[in-house]
Amino acid sequence: MPDFPWPTGAATGIGSLPGTDIVEAQRLIFGELPDLPHLPELPDRGPGADMIGRGAGFLVELPVQLYAGRWQMAPRPGQDARRTADLLERDLDQMTEQGSEFAGTFKVQAAGPWTLAASIDLLIGGRLLRDPGAVRDLTDSLAEGLRRHVEDVRKRLPRATVLLQLDEPSLPTVLAGRVPTESGLGSYRAVDGPGAATVLRTIVERVGVPVVAHCCAPDVPLQVFRDAGAAAVAIDLSLVKDLDPLGEAIEAGVGLFVGAAATAGPAPDGKRVAERVRKLWSRLGFPASRLGEQVVVTPACGLAGASPAYVRAALTACREAGRRLAEV
Repeated sequence: MPDFPWPTGAATGIGSLPGTDIVEAQRLIFGELPDLPHLPELPDRGPGADMIGRGAGFLVELPVQLYAGRWQMAPRPGQDARRTADLLERDLDQMTEQGSEFAGTFKVQAAGPWTLAASIDLLIGGRLLRDPGAVRDLTDSLAEGLRRHVEDVRKRLPRATVLLQLDEPSLPTVLAGRVPTESGLGSYRAVDGPGAATVLRTIVERVGVPVVAHCCAPDVPLQVFRDAGAAAVAIDLSLVKDLDPLGEAIEAGVGLFVGAAATAGPAPDGKRVAERVRKLWSRLGFPASRLGEQVVVTPACGLAGASPAYVRAALTACREAGRRLAEV
């Protein structure tokens, strides 16, 4: 089995948290998830802190702007691009201040190329997804931007190992040809699996660190993520229906970030979260000795819609569950 780039019994967050205070958010992450902290995302701060705006902020020489409440390509960088960059810089400064001596594995997140292509409009109208040339340009630009971002984080946290999580919630709809056109009367042509994997592989190969492919949807394209070279996949455990593809990915040495703590409802309990993961692992038929090494426990998805008290309870439960799973 490969050596996984995270400690045994680790837990982490998916990315987003509620509120607007990055100081408190980063303090919470370093405190509750000491084995695998991440750079929090706070979409409550508005445009530029949302998943699409923040992700588009990594594009190199492909500026975007807000128009009628939607992100679209722009002829030149403007106020929206500056705001996005300022928010990220503030987040990185706070990460540096609190984590400069951190010597473990640290995770950063960004929207993947297919989710951006399905969400950002061309200046002439329609999503980038409609134009294969625009998708290629976006992919190359994003790959370079994320390479620079990862390098910046490495310089700021010189003792840390960096992981990149690519968020691809829209990929299943892209593969199924279900992304609606601007009129709502039709859909964009489906992208095939090998083509989708080739685009993702461009990012994976360029960034220079292990990549976690995240998709909290029912039809997680595990084969696409494997073909792209992802070191791990991040899923919502409650949405897993077909165990065979998941088992095949694990058998092939892919790590599993398992979303086992609910993002709403009664406060999660670490023991119960661990039991859910153990049950899945047992159904898959893998030895318990591999569980703590290959699996990272996470909330089911982002926590931006949760209360601060619930967030703390969920992260604490994930941390406790991870440590329980490391006990063979």
